[in-house]
Amino acid sequence: MRIALFTETFLPKVDGIVTRLKHTVDHLQRQGNEVLVFSPNGGLTEYKGARIHGVSGVPLPLYPELKLAFPRPSIADELTRFKPDLIHIVNPAVLGLAGLFYSKFHNVPLVASYHTHLPEYLHHYGLGALEGVLWEMLKAGHNQAEINLCTSTAMMQALSEHGIERVRLWQRGVDTETFQPHLASLEMRSRLSQGHPEAPLLLYVGRLSAEKEIDRIKPVLESIPNARLALVGDGPNRQVLEKYFTGTHTNFVGYLAGQELASAFASSDAFVFPSRTETLGLVLLEAMAAGCPVVAARSGGIPDIVEDGVNGYLFDPTDENGAIAATQSLLSQSETREILRQNARLEAERWSWSSATKQLQNYYEAVLAKNAIAA
Repeated sequence: MRIALFTETFLPKVDGIVTRLKHTVDHLQRQGNEVLVFSPNGGLTEYKGARIHGVSGVPLPLYPELKLAFPRPSIADELTRFKPDLIHIVNPAVLGLAGLFYSKFHNVPLVASYHTHLPEYLHHYGLGALEGVLWEMLKAGHNQAEINLCTSTAMMQALSEHGIERVRLWQRGVDTETFQPHLASLEMRSRLSQGHPEAPLLLYVGRLSAEKEIDRIKPVLESIPNARLALVGDGPNRQVLEKYFTGTHTNFVGYLAGQELASAFASSDAFVFPSRTETLGLVLLEAMAAGCPVVAARSGGIPDIVEDGVNGYLFDPTDENGAIAATQSLLSQSETREILRQNARLEAERWSWSSATKQLQNYYEAVLAKNAIAA
């Protein structure tokens, strides 16, 4: 089938949404489909055989890494040439509206998916008063779709409670070939710890942005004697965080990818993840695949992945000492930590990208079949 995929973020940006979309496009193409990606222009014209139609945009004021790309006539022209069987809009906000309108005017089946918990993000940027308005906007857009896909049961519930209909689960996936425990290395551990591989090593991987609540890792770091913290990634809050963590043993590593990122996970003692706004928390699955024990907030989609005391630790995000107690417990019990590592890897092995994309293709086929009957 021919699938037009609209996304507000894609390569070369690095985040969990892009990771999912990369694997989705790859596996859809492998399964004999033809995918055309519409995204803010990042300089790429092709990925894994799928064409990319880049649309110029402007940086988002509160988040310069993200670009607002507005619909324009060239999109409709490209769609007319492509003749999509189905349109999939990812996090419909601005660019995705072009796909929504085209689907309605040309009677092309529409699927939408929800990956970023934007209503919760507003509170971290001083815009909490707009939450109700944003939910109404999301409802208006998503309810045009035949199916609304979520990546966790918590997000399914949140969308349903706010009036979004036809909600379904799109299962998680992780690259267990790239992320493996045997990639642990003394060299990477020394790099992350800035020359102190013998010290307890805490790790965070992800965007350095306000909604990730990375500042809440500082008390955890300070509660563990001689501990080191490696923050892997970048984002709009980096300078604020560099100032906030001044005087601590914190290494701002920047972006890592591929085997280097896998080695960073495998070489660390604990992956600490305090965010309360995760729709899924894909990076947690990557850590688990690499055998890195996880300490994460019991919030959003995270409990779908982490089973407390079995393959990681969960803490109450409203308890200021919760993350401290969980991390201290993890680091003080070497046998328990090893069991958690093994169980985390076993959990990750249950979720392949090929299986997740096959499920997505089944959703697509069900939508097309329903429309064929209605026609």
